[in-house]
Amino acid sequence: MSDGFERFTDRSVVAMRVNGELKDLATPLTDTDEVEAVTIDSADGLSILRHSAAHVLAQAVQKVNPDARLGIGPPITDGFYYDFQVAESFTPEDLKALSKEMDRIIRQGQRFVRRVVSEDEARTELAAEPFKLELIGLKGGTAEGADNENVEVGGAELTIYDNVNPKTGETEWKDLCRGPHLPNTRMIGNGYALTRVAAAYWRGSEKNPQLQRIYGTAWPTKDELRAYQSRLEEAAKRDHRKLGSELDLFSFPDEIGSGLAVFHPKGGIIRSEIENYLREQLIENDYELVNTPHITKGHLYEISQHLNWYRDGMFPPMHIDQETDADGNVTKTGQDYYLKPMNCPMHNLIFRARGRSYRELPLRLAEFGTVYRYEKSGTLSGLTRVRGLTQDDAHIYVTQDQIKDEVGRQLQFVLETLRGYGLDDFYLELSTKDPVKFVGDDDVWESATQTLRDVALDSGLELVDDPGGAAFYGPKISVQARDAIGRTWQLSTVQLDFNQPELFELEYTAADGTRQRPAMIHRALLGSVERFFAILLEHYAGAFPVWLSPIQAIGIPVAEEYSAYLDEIAAKLKKRGVRVQVDHSDDRMPKKIRTHTKAKIPFQLIAGEDDRANGAVSFRFRDGTQLNGIPVDDAIERIVSSITSHAQVSTAWLD
Repeated sequence: MSDGFERFTDRSVVAMRVNGELKDLATPLTDTDEVEAVTIDSADGLSILRHSAAHVLAQAVQKVNPDARLGIGPPITDGFYYDFQVAESFTPEDLKALSKEMDRIIRQGQRFVRRVVSEDEARTELAAEPFKLELIGLKGGTAEGADNENVEVGGAELTIYDNVNPKTGETEWKDLCRGPHLPNTRMIGNGYALTRVAAAYWRGSEKNPQLQRIYGTAWPTKDELRAYQSRLEEAAKRDHRKLGSELDLFSFPDEIGSGLAVFHPKGGIIRSEIENYLREQLIENDYELVNTPHITKGHLYEISQHLNWYRDGMFPPMHIDQETDADGNVTKTGQDYYLKPMNCPMHNLIFRARGRSYRELPLRLAEFGTVYRYEKSGTLSGLTRVRGLTQDDAHIYVTQDQIKDEVGRQLQFVLETLRGYGLDDFYLELSTKDPVKFVGDDDVWESATQTLRDVALDSGLELVDDPGGAAFYGPKISVQARDAIGRTWQLSTVQLDFNQPELFELEYTAADGTRQRPAMIHRALLGSVERFFAILLEHYAGAFPVWLSPIQAIGIPVAEEYSAYLDEIAAKLKKRGVRVQVDHSDDRMPKKIRTHTKAKIPFQLIAGEDDRANGAVSFRFRDGTQLNGIPVDDAIERIVSSITSHAQVSTAWLD
C-alpha cells in the first residue's frame, strides 16, 4: 500500500484521480489502481485550491465571530464563496480582518484531514450548525437545489474535513465536505483575495433565510492573482451598463419596470445595424421572414409543454374575455393569455397552416421575435439578463435524411455571420439530456445527440460536453465566443428537436405520397439582440467598427469660417449613406476634439485654410493619430470602404 504523497514528489501536484475519481493525496493506493496526477494549475486543481480557500475563509469567520453559522462554500468560476448567517452584515473592514486571520491560518500550514462519519455522528458533531444538519439528509444524492450543495454531500458517503494543527495534532476547525482538498493550507499561498459581499438565500430559495455571502478568488501564484485583478479592472472599464450611460445608448427607467430596457437614438442605430446585417444574411441563406404576436392563449403552451416545464419562467396569465350578466353570473367563460416566452410554438402553427410538400423542405422560418421571461429580480443584469428580449429566432423544418446536412449548414452560417460582427475565437459546447426534465424517447434523444456531436466534430472546433444542459425538447450545440479580453460568452445555439413536431402533429407529403413527420431545428444566432448588443459593446469597449458606430464621422472646423466647407463634405458623405455630423457649437476646437474622442467617433474630419484651398480634409483618429490634407473624394472613398468592409479603424491608415 502507498499513498499519493509517495507516488508524486512534484509540489505542484495537489490531488489525484484514482480510477477516474478525484481523491486527496493522502488516499491509500493499491498496485492495481489507475492513478493520475492533478496539478494546481489544472481545472480540477484550481477548483480544489479555491474550495480549500473557502474552508479557510469559513474558519477565519468563525474565529473572528464564533456565533456565525455556516452555509456552504463551493468553488466557482475564477474563485469561491461561502455563505454565513450572522447578526450583522459584513463590511469592507470585516473583509480586511478576515484576510489577516486567513493569512495566519495559511502560514500555519494546517492539514486537511478527511474522515468518514455516520449521519448520527455528523449530527452530533455539527449540532450547532442548522444548515449543515439540513444537508446531512441529502447524503448519497446529487443534492437537489440551486446552490452547489453537492460540494458538501454529493458523494456516496458522508465525510467531514478537519483542519489539523501540524504542530499539536489538534483539530482547529472542521466542516461537512465531500472534498478533496489541498494537503495543507500553506499551499494556498498569497494568491488569494476576498472580493465582495452579497446577500443570498439559503439553497437559492426566497422562502429560506437570507444569508451573507463572501466572495473571493484564488490562484496558484501572486502574479496570476494580479493578472486576474487586472482583467477585472479592464472588464469594469468595459462594463456595458457603464458605457451605455456614458455613450447615451440605453437605459432602464423605473417607470417601465425591472429588466425592461429602452434604447436611445444612438443605441437604436447600433441595434438596427446589428439586426439589418443579420436580416441580409438570412435572406441570402434562403430564410423566410415571419412575424408573430406577443401574447397567446395558454393552450398553445400546453401543447408545446412549456406550461409543464417552463411555467416558472413565464409571466402570470391574464384572464380575459370573460362576460357576465347584470347579476354577475358568468355568461361566457374567459381564457388565460400569456406573454410569450418562446417563438417556436407559433412557428409550428405557421408550418401547420396549410399542407406542406417535401419539395418545400428545408423550410427555414426566421423572426426577430420579442419574448418575455419572468427572471427573478436578483438575477437581472443590465442587457445580459432582462425580462423583455428580442430573439433572432429561426426554426428549420427538414426531412429525416436532411438533418445532418442542415445542422452542419446552420453551424457554418452561425460562425460566418458572427465573424461579420468581428468575433472569431470560438469553441463549441454540446448540451445533452437532463435526466429529469425532458420529453420524448431515450433512443430519439440518443440519435439526435450523436448527430449534433458528429457535426460539431466535423467543424474542427474544440468541443466541450455540457451533461444535462439541454432544453427539455432536445440536445443543442452552443457556440462559445471569446471576446477581446479573453472572456467567454455563450452566443449561438443549434438545437435538434424531434418532439415539437410530434406534439403539434406536423406533417408533410413525401415523394411517395405518404404523410411524414418533419424534424425541427431551433437556431438562435445572436441569442437575444439585447445580450448581443451588450457583448459587442464590451468587446469593443464602446469603440465600435465604423459600420456599427452611431456617428461615423464628425466635422470639426478649425474656425467658424470653415463650417460651410465641412457642411458640403458632410452632404456628399450623407449621399453615400454615411452617418455624419458637423459640430457647429461655440466650443473651441480642442474641446470639440476631446468631446468627440470621448464619444469614440471613428473619424474626426478637421478643416482649416489649407484643406479648403486644396479641396482636402484632415483626419483625426480615435488614438490621436492624424492624416492631413487628404483629397475630399479620396477621403469619402476611404470612409465608405471602411463601412462596407466592416473594418475596425482606430488609428491612421498606412498609405
